Amino acid sequence: MNKEQAVAQMTDTMAKFVAYSGKVLPDDVYAKLEELREKETSPLAKTIYDTMFKNQTLAKELDRPCCQDTGVLQFFVKCGVHFPLIGELEALLKEAVIEATIKAPLRHNSVETFDEYNTGKNVGKGTPTVFWEIVPDCDTCCIDTYMAGGGCTLPGKAMVLMPGAGYEGVTQFVMDVMTSYGLNACPPLLVGVGVATSVETAALLSKKALMRPLGTHNPNERAASLERMLEDGINKIGLGPQGMSGSYSVMGVHIENTARHPSTIGVAVNVGCWSHRKGHIEFDKDLNYTITSHKEVTL
Repeated sequence: MNKEQAVAQMTDTMAKFVAYSGKVLPDDVYAKLEELREKETSPLAKTIYDTMFKNQTLAKELDRPCCQDTGVLQFFVKCGVHFPLIGELEALLKEAVIEATIKAPLRHNSVETFDEYNTGKNVGKGTPTVFWEIVPDCDTCCIDTYMAGGGCTLPGKAMVLMPGAGYEGVTQFVMDVMTSYGLNACPPLLVGVGVATSVETAALLSKKALMRPLGTHNPNERAASLERMLEDGINKIGLGPQGMSGSYSVMGVHIENTARHPSTIGVAVNVGCWSHRKGHIEFDKDLNYTITSHKEVTL
């Protein structure tokens, strides 16, 4: 096929995938919700989980988004330099969002800052957001899609600690955030923590952490240990499903990190709600796609 046809094909695929991921939760999230439902002892907590599962059933049956806030679309792109549509990718993702907005449908969530008007298309200056990672000697493209809602990851927090604060300071920052604004999102929460050298690097890592499959851990054993300790600590807050109390407040805590300057520790927190609408799709050079986040899906 020629390039114009290739762009049209990938745009159609991404529009359908964005629409689908707004209606059906990824497999790992659904499985975790089932696990937490079984662990809860409170009848109210179990009833809330049952309502969540009914929500998922109805979203599929009625072909509607499973949450009214379909968020701001964000794409985390890991693209090989030899992928044939690397130059067209950002534009086609924007077009895919417009198509998904009409067909899904998605709520109109892109308001032009300072001008204060809603574009009605879910696109605007800088939206959807595309975060790039370029891979040398590669001809494939992997895309994580994410609907960042107004109550979950959009109100994230970041700051730079002095080195004397240490990892105790990181822990205190995370716990302060979770006890002050955790309920802005809808528990049980997926907590993404970035630890790096500045606010912008930590903030981006905390968002990338939310794209990781549930059940995975940071490859650094000390970071993985901190993930488990933070998960235990946040669970003890007792938020429970939808903040109505329970034994489990989180689906998991994911930490992503880089090296840092000796004089600073950048830390950030982003939180995904129970309706964690992420998706992962991979394209080869011929635009054949594989979806790893949702099993047995044909777009």
